[in-house]
Amino acid sequence: MATHLEQSLQRDLDRIREKVREMGALGERALRDCVEALRTRNRQLAYTIILRDRRIDELEKAVDRLCLEFLVRQQPVAGHLRFAYSTIRINLELERVGDYAESIARQSMKLFPLDVKIPMERIEEIANLSIPMLHDAVDAFLNQDADLARRTMEIEDAVDVLKSSLNRDVVALFREQKIPFEALNPLMMITRRLERVSDQARNLCIEVLYMCTGENTRHRGSEGFRMLFVGDRNCCRSQMAEAIANSLEQDRFIFSSAGVTPGPVTPATLDFLRSKGHDVSRLAPKALAQIPNLDHYHVIVTLSKEAQKAFLPRPRKLVLLDWSVADPSAVTGSPAEVAAAFESTYRFLREHITDLVEAVLGDEDE
Repeated sequence: MATHLEQSLQRDLDRIREKVREMGALGERALRDCVEALRTRNRQLAYTIILRDRRIDELEKAVDRLCLEFLVRQQPVAGHLRFAYSTIRINLELERVGDYAESIARQSMKLFPLDVKIPMERIEEIANLSIPMLHDAVDAFLNQDADLARRTMEIEDAVDVLKSSLNRDVVALFREQKIPFEALNPLMMITRRLERVSDQARNLCIEVLYMCTGENTRHRGSEGFRMLFVGDRNCCRSQMAEAIANSLEQDRFIFSSAGVTPGPVTPATLDFLRSKGHDVSRLAPKALAQIPNLDHYHVIVTLSKEAQKAFLPRPRKLVLLDWSVADPSAVTGSPAEVAAAFESTYRFLREHITDLVEAVLGDEDE
């Protein structure tokens, strides 16, 4: 017969698991409703998803409280301590899933008034992988099933491939003027958020493995030095900087670019980068909100005073550099004067990027 302490311990564990089950179910339902709202252009359902996110936020606070009380009251060790620690981290991941569903609903409503054919089959293809991943990840936690966690993690790569393929197709449709610019960012954001659900599911599975086996796979071979270039519109300078950085072929670095208020990459920028031998087939404007794991970047470089204002107050956990430089796409004059402006900015960026990369590599080798 179980002792009073054992019964108390089991009650606490069951209470925490039930809240996590409820939270996972709400997140899964919100995501499925997002797909339905987008497919049917149902504005009322989109509003419902946005309002319902408060329930997930409330559950996140409840799970946090239960875990802290469990740690204080039970003073767990070994497996039970790993359970509490993993649950706290899983709780954060599930709360983010709720945020992604809310974001998808908001982006969907931007598409509703537009005369644009939404690529629902492709979006549903991603959703039909990422949402079951989330379901299975929660099940793996509830049932302490390490094998299910490992199998679920394997699906993430397929979601990444689908996301990249759909984004390329969306950009191609935009360049062919088959969809308006106003539809570009919402479609790419929806795709990215659904892909991020699979990332969160993977993170859940990592915590399940730690809880069940003590195996820590959180940072195994997945890190690189992340650098982000931010311009006003991500239509010229920041795109040039990303292209230059990627041309250095540094495998240990991850380079990205974004804009405060993104706009189409200027034709003059595309022509200039082509003349320098850069591949421009995948260039597309991105908003800061579209950059995944922004808080994981090591260095952010702003290329204008306006972009610099987007990072006030100054972030504490990363290096923020200001490389304010003239925007050559804004230059008016003869073709020779425009070409000279592009060349000057390009040379400035290449010199600074090369020096910064060399400084990072030198610092890591010390």
